[in-house]
Amino acid sequence: MAWEPAQYHKFAAERSRPFADLLAQVRAERPGRVADLGCGTGELTRTLAERWPDAQVIGIDSSPEMLAKARPLAIPGRLEFAQADAASWAADGPLDLIVSNAALHWVGDHEGLLARLAGMLAPGGTLAVQMPDRFRTASQVAIDETTADPRWSASLAGVGLSRESVKPMEWYVRRLLGLGFRVDAWQTTYVHVLTGDDPVLEWLKGTGLRPLIDRLGPLAGDFLRDLGIRLRAVYPAEGGVTLFPFPRLFFVATR
Repeated sequence: MAWEPAQYHKFAAERSRPFADLLAQVRAERPGRVADLGCGTGELTRTLAERWPDAQVIGIDSSPEMLAKARPLAIPGRLEFAQADAASWAADGPLDLIVSNAALHWVGDHEGLLARLAGMLAPGGTLAVQMPDRFRTASQVAIDETTADPRWSASLAGVGLSRESVKPMEWYVRRLLGLGFRVDAWQTTYVHVLTGDDPVLEWLKGTGLRPLIDRLGPLAGDFLRDLGIRLRAVYPAEGGVTLFPFPRLFFVATR
C-alpha cells in the first residue's frame, strides 16, 4: 500500500493532537530506549527525542514514502528510523517505552500483538497506544455502502479495514490487566472543524482509503466521486464549515 505524505499532512494539526494527548499521560521520567511503531513522517517521533534527550529513540514504519520524509529528522546516536512491519518487528533489547499513534489498527491479531509488545518491555516499561475508532461511524457506513456497489465489490473484496480492526475499549483493558499491566484507558471523540471542498473525503484519502485507492487504480476516481456524495450527505457543510466527529481509543499501560 502506497502512502502519500502530502495528502496525510493536509490535516497535520488535527492528526498530531491525539499524539500529544496520549503522551501527556505517559509518566516515564527517563526512559533509556524508546520505539515509535508507525512513525510516519517522523515529526512526532522527533518530539520524543526532544522530551527525553538521554533516550535512544527508533521510529518504525512500513512505508518507504513516509520514511523518506522521516530520515532527514534523524539525530546520530539518539534518533533513527527503520523500515519494518509493526506486526513482525522485534526490538534488539528491552524497551522502556513503546509508543504507537494511529497505527496498530492496521495490524491483525491484537491479542497476540499485545503479548508480543509486552514481551519487549523492560520491567516498569510502558506501552502507550492510540487508535482511531471510526469503524462504527457514519463515515465507515458510507465507505461500506460504496464498496458494496457491484461496480467495485469484486475488486475490493477483502481490501481495507474492517469493523473488527479495533476492539472495544474494555477488551484491551482486560487483556492488558491479564498481562500484568497497570492500565489507564480512555476514549475521546474529537469534533474536527473542517473547511474546503469534500474535507471528510480528503481526510479519508490520507488514511483509511489508501488500500482501496491502490486496488482500484484508474477506477478510483469514480469510486471517490460516489463516496464523496454519500459523505456530503452525512457530513453537510454549513457556512463553509464541515463538522467531522472522529472517535479515538487510548491506553497507557505500565508493567
